[in-house]
Amino acid sequence: MARIAFILLCHKDPEAVILQAERLTAAGDCMAIHFDGRAPDAEYRRIADALADNPNVTVLKKRVKCGWGEWSLVQATLNAVDAALEAFPRATHLYMLSGDCMAIKSAEYAHAFLDAEDCDYIESFDYFESGWIKTGMREERLIYRHFLNERKHKRLFYASIDWQRRLGLERGIPADLDIMIGSQWWCLRRRTIEAIRDFCRARRDVMRFFRTTWIPDETFFQTLVRHLIPETEIRTRTLTFLMFTDYGMPVTFYNDHYDLLMGQDYLFARKISPEAEELKARLGQLYAAEGVTFHISNEGRRLHQFLVGRGRIGRRFATRFWETESSIGSDRELMIVICRKWDLARRLADRIGQVTNLPVLGYLFQDPAADLPDLGGIQTTLDKRARHRRALVRMLFDYYGTDRLVICMDPAGFDLLQDFASDRAVTRFLDVDCVYSDDYLADHALRAGLAGEATSPTSMDRLLATLRNDFAFQTGRIRDAAFDFYHVIRETGGPEENAGPLAAFLSIPRETAREIAATDTLFAD
Repeated sequence: MARIAFILLCHKDPEAVILQAERLTAAGDCMAIHFDGRAPDAEYRRIADALADNPNVTVLKKRVKCGWGEWSLVQATLNAVDAALEAFPRATHLYMLSGDCMAIKSAEYAHAFLDAEDCDYIESFDYFESGWIKTGMREERLIYRHFLNERKHKRLFYASIDWQRRLGLERGIPADLDIMIGSQWWCLRRRTIEAIRDFCRARRDVMRFFRTTWIPDETFFQTLVRHLIPETEIRTRTLTFLMFTDYGMPVTFYNDHYDLLMGQDYLFARKISPEAEELKARLGQLYAAEGVTFHISNEGRRLHQFLVGRGRIGRRFATRFWETESSIGSDRELMIVICRKWDLARRLADRIGQVTNLPVLGYLFQDPAADLPDLGGIQTTLDKRARHRRALVRMLFDYYGTDRLVICMDPAGFDLLQDFASDRAVTRFLDVDCVYSDDYLADHALRAGLAGEATSPTSMDRLLATLRNDFAFQTGRIRDAAFDFYHVIRETGGPEENAGPLAAFLSIPRETAREIAATDTLFAD
């Protein structure tokens, strides 16, 4: 059976470190602790003394002074790895943790998970091709030598790079290595760690190279695992659940995140807020628990992205040049059916096309599978369609040889609606006021990846309330915009009620509009 040796790098809060070690070793696992050499000696002694009688804990006496982005973090990890290999000969896996991590599964579950596959878990993406680095330096991290810490000596740090560039001091990467990058929160098998240590002793050139790279904790283990271990034995993922904001900062979890964390396909999570006392207490009891059933829904990332996006309306930058210098055409009419229930809108649009012979298209800006003609590549992706929205619609008018066109739009596309409303063309809007039952909202959450089949009822109830409020907000925002030629029909309205707005929207006789509204299957569930 799997037995985990946790590698804990920490620098503060000795009481929390002691508690974390006691909790994680209570179920038979073990831990090697490296307490930062920059931290007070009294705090180190507090940890060492408190855990001295725990045979499943070793506290490193040799303490490295660690700095963010420096080799010192890797050296501290290697020292802790060596201590764990020596102190815990029965450990089958080594799992990298920080003081901000907490278990979100029981030891029973974690051991069964690791026993299920004979493999290593580590993010390991191609350094140059993956796009893992979003901002800042890329190849400069590797080809120049870094002896200073960017955060402590920013001016000298960048001056050093500039001088190396001027003097042509770029260096090569070891020829037999493909540099990889990923999160430092890995879980590796004992034999993988032993292979890495043997490699380190044999390849001093590689060690010299990595010692002067920048942020090597994101590349060192990631590169060596991929170099030494067959690809079939590597799972390119971390077992620690962590998320980042749009600004690259770690997301912090609070008391009301318990159910969300339980449903993720991970063993640990970071960062847990120091103020989340209730969450820490509940998670603290979890690792040693037995017989706990976990329902994996794994909707955390999508749900977080959805929730933090609420209220962030002003996300667009200035109008693009092709939007200010082009128009659909002042002699054209663009008619937009606004509806969240896509199937309903498609039935309505199809019926409009049948009765009026107008060209009708679906959700061309939200549905990647929308049936569009070949327009030279501009239609191939949603991103291209949105970026060149006016050009796309103008080309569709030309393709169909018409001056009137019907398309569908989800209410979430408010920016698009605003943009088309400001065009010189006549833009008409038909907003379909829909009824959203709890069943519909739950299905929507599942389709959007905001929930899974195993999402708890409590979490689902909260999510449905959020979705209902979000839908109401989007509808209210559209109506508050006071678009010209804006009309509303109701899903629950009868043919007589809906015929008037339909006639005005399409500029057709009321009798023809009533024929459309009276279609039996139009508002069928």
